[in-house]
Amino acid sequence: MRRSPFSPSSRLRLNFFSFSKFTPPQLIALTFAVTIVVGALLLYSPLTHQSGHSLSLVQSFFMATSALCVTGLAVVDVGSTFNLFGQLVMLALIQIGGLGIITFGTLFAFLLGRRINFSERVRLAQQVSAFDTGGVVRLIRQIFIFTLSAEALGTLLLALRFVPKEGWGKGLYYSLFHAVSAYNNAGFSLYPDNLMGFAGDPLINFVIGGLIILGGMGFIVQINILGHWRSPRRERILVHSKIVLSVMAALLAVGMLSFLLFDWNNPRTLGPLPLGEKLLVSFFQGVTPRTAGFNTVDYSGISQPSLFITIILMFIGANPGSTGGGIKTSTFFVMMMAAISLVRGRSDLAVFGRRVDRATIVRAMTVGLLSLGLVNTGFLLLLIANNDNNLSFERLFFETVSAFGTAGLSMNTTTLLNSNQEMIVSALMYLGRIGPLTFAVAFGNRVKSEPVKYPPERDILIG
Repeated sequence: MRRSPFSPSSRLRLNFFSFSKFTPPQLIALTFAVTIVVGALLLYSPLTHQSGHSLSLVQSFFMATSALCVTGLAVVDVGSTFNLFGQLVMLALIQIGGLGIITFGTLFAFLLGRRINFSERVRLAQQVSAFDTGGVVRLIRQIFIFTLSAEALGTLLLALRFVPKEGWGKGLYYSLFHAVSAYNNAGFSLYPDNLMGFAGDPLINFVIGGLIILGGMGFIVQINILGHWRSPRRERILVHSKIVLSVMAALLAVGMLSFLLFDWNNPRTLGPLPLGEKLLVSFFQGVTPRTAGFNTVDYSGISQPSLFITIILMFIGANPGSTGGGIKTSTFFVMMMAAISLVRGRSDLAVFGRRVDRATIVRAMTVGLLSLGLVNTGFLLLLIANNDNNLSFERLFFETVSAFGTAGLSMNTTTLLNSNQEMIVSALMYLGRIGPLTFAVAFGNRVKSEPVKYPPERDILIG
């Protein structure tokens, strides 16, 4: 009897992400790059375009990168440029990019009855920022269940608004597209003005905002909170969860209150709105810079103080192991607390009754420094390539941070970029999604051991 090649007992091994010669950072970087190329070729094909529309190869590459890196910056309007097949390609790239390509490889392995070996578990742990490899397979199952449940609930709630507006078929499709885009912090909309037409709609604002917060929370935190809610005695709230939830709440409050304060009388944003809509719009603009990309106001019209706060929020980004980008909330927290501890003369950094080891502090500082260097380099390159369209310093800097933080917000700048600038922004989105430290570790020279250990030098002045 001939065995099926998909049988678990078959000698044929179907390895979707198990390549022994690649380290976890290398595999993450390479799989994202390969998938972007495949997505770009699909989006370049006339099969994905509406009648009378076409994209250049660079534009297709940009859109594939933005979708897979769940950014939301767009050089063309998704709803009017792509047909249903093209929009579904975009949606697939968003879902794959949000959850992680290696995570999807695991799903296919499950479906084919494959066992996950140790090296593959290590790569999975790196992909979802798990603390260890022991329960990573069970964690992946939980992530898929939680994600699909959240997106399904979001689709049902959004259907209450989109079905009456668009009809049953189109309304349900719009609900699904926006729910997936929101949970994965992608920020793509099928409406040409994004969500500006729903600025005063509580249902759209709170459902989309809630999905953004859930997706940006981080898989580890989601499962930890859910487990604690089910059984408080068996599963405690992790220190990691306490840190990122505290920072999330603080940043959301800062974003909302600062927008409310600085744009209260701005005639182009909050000025003409009644009190209730001012609060609603400010809430949404406090949520969306956390790498979400949706907007209910025109960012080219917001005040400069609000732009400054938005840039900071985009740079910090979402939580580790989430669908969002940026340097991450935990990195920001460790950097700030380490600086405060040093100023206070404390040798150790302690949070929530636990000590943060020096390796974690050094890693946080490294991520912060590499990210600043990447943003500054990308911004300089955009300025150098800005010789034919003369975009302002302010607009290009906002675009740079938005691309690196995979935030997807723009001051109506993206469609004005030339081809060279589109490639630079694409590189920023890619590096921002996989993380500058991951990329540096993946392709940097690895030193196995240090044969010589030098004595410390204390005569180096800092500050």
